[in-house]
Amino acid sequence: MSSTLHDLALFPGDLAPARSFFVGIDSDGCVFDTMELKQRTCFCPNFIDSFGLQAVSGYAREAWEFVNLHSRTRGCNRYEAVLRTLELLREHPGIKSSPVALPKLAGLATWLQHEPSPGLTTLRAELDRTGSAELELVYLWSIAVDEAIGKSAGIVPPFPLVRESLEAMRGSADIMVISQTPSETLRRDWAQHGLDGLVRHIAGQEAGTKSGQLRLATEGMYCPDRILMIGDAPGDLEAARRNKALFYPIQPGNEVESWRRFHDEALDRFFEGSFTMKYQEMLLEEFSVQYPSARPV
Repeated sequence: MSSTLHDLALFPGDLAPARSFFVGIDSDGCVFDTMELKQRTCFCPNFIDSFGLQAVSGYAREAWEFVNLHSRTRGCNRYEAVLRTLELLREHPGIKSSPVALPKLAGLATWLQHEPSPGLTTLRAELDRTGSAELELVYLWSIAVDEAIGKSAGIVPPFPLVRESLEAMRGSADIMVISQTPSETLRRDWAQHGLDGLVRHIAGQEAGTKSGQLRLATEGMYCPDRILMIGDAPGDLEAARRNKALFYPIQPGNEVESWRRFHDEALDRFFEGSFTMKYQEMLLEEFSVQYPSARPV
């Protein structure tokens, strides 16, 4: 699929290659140890308050953390996460016996089906177009989340050896942040710790899915064995696979060791051409056990 002018307009700067290698890298949970902080203190409390789930807060918290931290949907778009969590809650035995009415959010589901770049700006446009009370609820929730995240901006430093790895890569590779975090938050986080100057582009949720971002940045411009995606979630792996790129996993709970191995071993393998499928499969065997496919009870 070729890039459209609309898609390209969502990216900052020139996408023409400056190096022969390309590295895409996720941010939350991968470069910064912020996944649990943001999900547990910013996203989930506002999810419970905004959607009237106080009476079933324990179930809501369990479902939210499963969707966003402990399952194969870790790192998904925030609006998709709302629908996935509500879907889990509808099937939860504790909810079925509760008088709490869960919001249906049919308008959000419809919007997500046709919106390639679901973010606050495009949600605001859909809200203005439809006047949907449900979309307004979601919009206000998203604003509250961003305000909560803003209060913790810059507190969490990057994992050890992230900076050193970026410095080692940038002379040989075009490096781009590929994330579902809002671009403004990404730019703030990376600038706060002086990492923004070590990457060529920073792309957030406004630029579409991770797979789409990686495609737009690499399609027809780099050899597949010279494209690497670094991430901590199954969605990062899926983006790499859809684009026939290599993948290096940052394992949740073992991030420091993952970055040490990348810095000391995998980085040289990538540039030397010895980052083989056998080597990647060994890494993926360790990575796959992190994410159960079963739903929480």
